[in-house]
Amino acid sequence: MPRLSQQLHPPREPAPARAAATVLLLRDTELGLEVLMTRRSPTASFAPGAYVFPGGRVDDEDTEARRIALRRRTQPRVQLTHAIAAVREAFEELGVLLAEHADGRPVSAAEVATMDRDTPPAVPFAQQCAQRGLRLATDRVFAFAHWITDRDLPKRFDVLFLVARMPPGQTPLADESEQFEPCWVRPADALERHAAGRFDIIFPTIRTLQRLATYASVHAVLEACAGERPLWSSCPRAGLLKGEEARYMEHEAPFGELALVCPDGQMGHPLDWQHEAPVPLLRNVQRLTAPNGSVMTGPGTNTYIVGDRESGYIVVDPGPNDFDHIGRLWRATHGDIRAIVCTHSHADHSPGAQPLQALCERRPPILGLPSAPTARPTSRFTPDRALADGESLKLEGAPADDGSGQRVVHTLRVIHTPGHAANHLCLVLEEDGLLFSGDHILNGSTTVIDPPDGNMSDYLDSLDRLDEACAAFHVEHILPAHGYVLGTARTAIARLKAHRLQREAKIAAAMRKKPSGTPQDWLEIAYADTPRHLWPVAARSLEAHIERILVRASEPAPQPSRFDPE
Repeated sequence: MPRLSQQLHPPREPAPARAAATVLLLRDTELGLEVLMTRRSPTASFAPGAYVFPGGRVDDEDTEARRIALRRRTQPRVQLTHAIAAVREAFEELGVLLAEHADGRPVSAAEVATMDRDTPPAVPFAQQCAQRGLRLATDRVFAFAHWITDRDLPKRFDVLFLVARMPPGQTPLADESEQFEPCWVRPADALERHAAGRFDIIFPTIRTLQRLATYASVHAVLEACAGERPLWSSCPRAGLLKGEEARYMEHEAPFGELALVCPDGQMGHPLDWQHEAPVPLLRNVQRLTAPNGSVMTGPGTNTYIVGDRESGYIVVDPGPNDFDHIGRLWRATHGDIRAIVCTHSHADHSPGAQPLQALCERRPPILGLPSAPTARPTSRFTPDRALADGESLKLEGAPADDGSGQRVVHTLRVIHTPGHAANHLCLVLEEDGLLFSGDHILNGSTTVIDPPDGNMSDYLDSLDRLDEACAAFHVEHILPAHGYVLGTARTAIARLKAHRLQREAKIAAAMRKKPSGTPQDWLEIAYADTPRHLWPVAARSLEAHIERILVRASEPAPQPSRFDPE
């Protein structure tokens, strides 16, 4: 967890999120699945004028209405309460009632028309239903998604998005106060109209419609929800892209960076990739991206500047020998660079070290690991000093503001991580729980393992080392050499390792399927889910996997313990 003293923004408490529920009423048509949507009042305090699904806050009366609500044996009680709220809101806003009589007959449109939809009604909703002998059909309402309003917004809700089949014989009729113009629409059509500027919908609605558009029928949706858990849960984060507000879910590339820079939902962090000026991530960490973007480097190599004016700076991965990039690094640090660290010696990481060193009056040492004999000629590298595994690099700054008399310290712990390259290392900023991962972990792409300097077994073992380091130093964020900051560090590492092992299993299966095949034959089978234009790059990691598979196959099988049962 980064120190509060190093955060760019003062802490603030986001607005509380109120419990709410919304229901996606669905029907099948000849053209496909349709969902019922309605336009909010232009004077509404939340999402004015936007098309939404009927819904609203969960009230205390909804809990009390459980006595007339039907429940599946596996349906959680909290979900049942939200389903009651969604049924009530659909009735109040659109005059659609999911209910039935004791004998199973669905409520008729004529009966619904006699009920009071005013807010608040003269007779409470549950009481009106009970007087007519109706039971709420909440056993046919299922959880689809869970959304929590973004932290930056002044009015927030914790909303369960539910799905149900539209009851037969009823026609939606808006209340003309909160909701207007109910309409049936295919999810794909709603998204197309929104893109054309003719159908205003907010971020959670967009993402929900995108997921809904993948289903062919109401049955398919309800079947997907049979597990009694939302298909996803998200509290998005917002930044600025091309000067406009942009929101992202947890699985999307910028989310981790927004969590680091704007933990309480503060707006204003720019997400545009640019090469002219460093991007502050914390008070003591800046990122300057080199102008060497490509298929292999993404938006470019990230150079990180650690430290402050009082402590001086350590530059991590100076990048290519680009005149402008080196000059910007020198100006950003005011020339006060105490050390230059290269995570490895590939051509997009280390060639800028000597030119940057030459600009500095103190000539800071270039640190890292010397390249192995297996390195390509373009990756040969000899540091001024080799870094030991577990070594610490410390910067000491001004006295802390807490009155302790101690100085602000920034400590980088070295971790040797061979795999991508034989001389690869990573760094942990101990005080702030940050991992500088070089090319070992990337955001937006998978690390290439290119033998002989790259080794897949070493790479996987190094992932385990990094996971241990993240646990030991409470690391929450990973700062890769390419791409945005990654959040939930240990989860990211676990997913990356699982992906590698899954790919290896596909390769092993391809080798079994075509035992006399060539690596190209195996590539076409194991990487069938990868765009063909990336196959030449994938072929390098394929070679590393094959090497690992053959080595493991040649190893003697582990002998059972004499204590194992037969």
